[in-house]
Amino acid sequence: MPLRNVLVVLYDGVQSLDVTGPVEVFAAAVHFPQAAGGYRIRTVSPGGLPVRTSSVLTLVPDGALEDAEPGADTTVLVPGGQYSGDFDRRLTDWLRAHGGRAGRLVSVCTGGLLLAEAGLLDGHRATTHWNACERMARDYPAVRVDPDPIYVRDGKVATSAGVTAGIDLALALVEEDLGRDVAMTIARHLVVFLRRPGNQAQFSAQLAAQTARREPLRDVQQWITEHPGENLSVEALAARAALSPRHFARAFQAETGVTPGRYVERVRVEHARRLLEDSSEGVAQISRACGYGNPEALRRAFVRTMGQPPAEYRRRFGSR
Repeated sequence: MPLRNVLVVLYDGVQSLDVTGPVEVFAAAVHFPQAAGGYRIRTVSPGGLPVRTSSVLTLVPDGALEDAEPGADTTVLVPGGQYSGDFDRRLTDWLRAHGGRAGRLVSVCTGGLLLAEAGLLDGHRATTHWNACERMARDYPAVRVDPDPIYVRDGKVATSAGVTAGIDLALALVEEDLGRDVAMTIARHLVVFLRRPGNQAQFSAQLAAQTARREPLRDVQQWITEHPGENLSVEALAARAALSPRHFARAFQAETGVTPGRYVERVRVEHARRLLEDSSEGVAQISRACGYGNPEALRRAFVRTMGQPPAEYRRRFGSR
């Protein structure tokens, strides 16, 4: 059954971009013949009352949460927000009673905590904003929390990381419903450079690792980022930091939280990913540009990090 109804759950303290980002994606589908009129988007809140977002905007819903009864043709979207103390029982009770009947359950950012509180993520793999992953894992041990991806699909449940990752997830759902061309056109229309794959990390290699305290090590981190195709062996990097290889390796891991080899691999794979998305260079050229001796070395690193070979990644996410 086509999932062309989208029900967005609003509440006081909701993050406005968690609402408007995915809604803009779904709303843009109306312009495509494949969408047969587009998605029917409806917003609801407890009592049908206006809600105040975390950024002090006021959103006026279409109706009352209590009157909404989603069916198999409906995507229920739960955005994230600010939660002080216990969750609003009206939200969790409604989700517990009606969420299981929806054709698709979607959360953006910390909206995943509401789904987890309602028991709808039990037994599922899920993600949320990086700052809430530890809380989700601690408070809801029945949920298999994956803190790394920007979004996760597990059956009819889809959860995304913080804020803008909700746009990526919405684009992925549109692609599932209406095809890749429609999703890519919407992405261009919204000036989203390119839809990111779900297993892309929430952070770039530079953000995922800590910044070293000592200037020589910070300079090495910057050098790695700017020169992924150079000799980035421990010995070469240690020489740049004026340290012995052994001392450098220990100090780098102590200050960044990752080994030099792992950091280099993250940077190189990230650079390869961008080239696969944006350029027409062959895999052999990209391998050399990223410091890999041959395409097979790149393929192994790419599969290890991205879960798929470079050629498949380019087929799915490369610019046309």
